[in-house]
Amino acid sequence: MENILIWAAVLALVGISVSVYSVRFRRQRVADTQRLRQTRELGMDKASGQYPLIDAGACIGCGTCVAACPEGDVLGVVMGKAVVINGARCIGHGKCAEVCPVGAIKVGLGDITKRDDIPVLDEFNQTTVPGIWIAGELSGFALINNAVEQGRRVMEAIAARPANRNTEVLDAVIVGAGPAGMSAGLVASENGLSCLVLDQQGAGGTILQYPRRKLVMVQPVEIPRLGKLPRQEYSKEELLEIWEKLHSEFGLDIRTQVRVTGVAGEEGNFSVETSAGEFRCRNVVLALGRRGTPRRLNVPGEDLAKVAYKLIDAEAYENRRVMVVGGGDSAVEAAMGLAHQKGCRVTLSYRKPDLMRIKQRNADRIQPMIQSGALDFLGGTTVTSIQEDRVVLDGPSGPVTVPNDEVFILAGGIPPFGFLRELGVKFGGDQKNIVAVAG
Repeated sequence: MENILIWAAVLALVGISVSVYSVRFRRQRVADTQRLRQTRELGMDKASGQYPLIDAGACIGCGTCVAACPEGDVLGVVMGKAVVINGARCIGHGKCAEVCPVGAIKVGLGDITKRDDIPVLDEFNQTTVPGIWIAGELSGFALINNAVEQGRRVMEAIAARPANRNTEVLDAVIVGAGPAGMSAGLVASENGLSCLVLDQQGAGGTILQYPRRKLVMVQPVEIPRLGKLPRQEYSKEELLEIWEKLHSEFGLDIRTQVRVTGVAGEEGNFSVETSAGEFRCRNVVLALGRRGTPRRLNVPGEDLAKVAYKLIDAEAYENRRVMVVGGGDSAVEAAMGLAHQKGCRVTLSYRKPDLMRIKQRNADRIQPMIQSGALDFLGGTTVTSIQEDRVVLDGPSGPVTVPNDEVFILAGGIPPFGFLRELGVKFGGDQKNIVAVAG
């Protein structure tokens, strides 16, 4: 009798566990379906770079990929199969592919003949214009480890070509001093190549745009001449210290605050036109980000002195009424950083009703701040005018006026695709039957 009672208790516990799991499983699948419908309506299911490519025939719908994604909300399970729900959030960690038990996922660019945002590159990241190369985010692949590897690949390919006999012509001009540009420059110095690194801001590239103390996941990465970074997460300041060390110890010729305005010539004899003069070179390496020029709102008052397009020091805005415009990670991180300053009243305005594009870590942090009133979130609003002491918005129920001292417009940037097309670089959508080269 005792054994029967024990088995009955065990079976009851198993039954309860299975029931709870089944309820949670069904609820999650319903939630995934609803989120997919919402992101498709908002156009956020499409990726801006690489994204998970799912073999629906091989997928068994186990959901391990969903749980493994560091960004959250990128993947879900709908109708028993994994699907991309919020492709705009994917930055290519690749954890989903690592944990898939049946190998049904890989991370890549997909069929680039259907994409106008991906330049056509050969196996060494050379564009369709001989002598012009691309490394880093502009290739469509994010993450620091990808940028470093692409910078290495490009410069090793250049080093393998016949030696430069003309000392008046540089082996390469590298445009961009972020991870890809620094990597290319270090490999150039290793191989005795003459090169110049140009950046319209400073060494660090897009990392300079990050808020103070922002944590950056770098993945396992080995930097030329420095070695493998021992950790997988660094603050903005720590990464900039690494870049400065590379600059000072290995004698890279880096010119900052220099804007490239054009490139003329052909392979072996390019002329790079800049705000600091003209430089001749055999090769041009474009190690640019995809943000490009800050996106303007084009509304009355946008040229007022109180309007800025990047946040450098949140601590300078104590006791100010600040509006941040945008719904991406940069805007959300800036809003949160400002909201922690004494007396700073922050309003976050976003044209869509929800913050769907941000990383899960940021979503988890900002929601409690909104709920507690630490900052105001005005979803579904657009700026119509900026005035000396206020900002006027168009909201779901009509005009909204917000008292204001400072405005940060962090609504993304205009990618430098037009500049590339002027150089003759072809994009995936310009040609048919081109296969993307993995990063």
